[in-house]
Amino acid sequence: MSSEATEERVLEAIAARRELVNDALDDDVPMGSPERLYEATRYLLKAGGKRLRPTVSLLTAEALADVEPLSADYRAFPALDGTEIDVMSAATSIEVIQSFTLIHDDIMDDDDLRRGVPAVHKEYDTETAILAGDTLYAKAFELLSETGADPADGLEAVRRLATTCTQICEGQALDIEFERRTEVLPEEYLEMIELKTAVLYGTATATAATLMGADDDVVEALYRYGIDSGRAFQIQDDVLDLTVSSEQLGKQRGSDLVENKETLITLHARQQGVDVDGLVETDDVDDVSEAEIEAAVERLEAAGSIEYAEQKAEELTARAKEHLDVLPDNEARDLLADIADYLITRGY
Repeated sequence: MSSEATEERVLEAIAARRELVNDALDDDVPMGSPERLYEATRYLLKAGGKRLRPTVSLLTAEALADVEPLSADYRAFPALDGTEIDVMSAATSIEVIQSFTLIHDDIMDDDDLRRGVPAVHKEYDTETAILAGDTLYAKAFELLSETGADPADGLEAVRRLATTCTQICEGQALDIEFERRTEVLPEEYLEMIELKTAVLYGTATATAATLMGADDDVVEALYRYGIDSGRAFQIQDDVLDLTVSSEQLGKQRGSDLVENKETLITLHARQQGVDVDGLVETDDVDDVSEAEIEAAVERLEAAGSIEYAEQKAEELTARAKEHLDVLPDNEARDLLADIADYLITRGY
């Protein structure tokens, strides 16, 4: 299947589930009082998003149950022991945690926009944004406790999500620490993006598998699928920041480089003797020229650093798809493999 056909298939699968997830989020995160708090809590959820992580959760359940995609009620989904569980609540809990992390990330970075709208702390205020994020954090665990799964499986799912939230904080702290250090190794960067980005992909698959009643080795394999896919996604995102035009990106091309953010590309380049800090003269994305970025990219290409990152993303994707061997051979499994490919080939 061509990359274009794979992308079309993935986008169709995501779109179909996004509509269902959006409807579920309206029910699962309702308005409450005080009104301003709940408006802020729902604000980013209403602003959009692909809903990729909940899609991965739902597809994992479909693959394990070996059912036709979209054929079963996600609110009363057939678990492996013959009972029914609310796998949609598990999926929305993952998306709610994702929104919580984005709100707090935007506060820490003082970003103006998110998903094409003002960030929550800009639309409301910092205090309300913090409370909205905290409300979403609590709501995610509430949702995950209401799936109707076997109590032991439900407890394990809650434990995993709690651990994941801790890991995301650890990853964010490492990212901040790296900005203050004079040397960061590629291995350390891979650990950081696993904690900051990939663990939520891993949890999206592992949580669904746990609630479905899958064996421990199956849960672990699906967790590793999410981890490797998530790391490949972040690495490819670093590549696209340099290789895709500003118009297509919707932001300044090379902004990570201008802002002196370490990526697998820059870390590899440093090891090749490249003066990464001198590649562009300004640290303001509004001042950098396309010519400067193009010259920097040419230097990174000459050092083999962009190719190195692309190869690492491809290796991780191949390994991610191998982990899917624990699943029955069905359409949902094929879609999970397609999503892994899509994450490193997605166009703009």
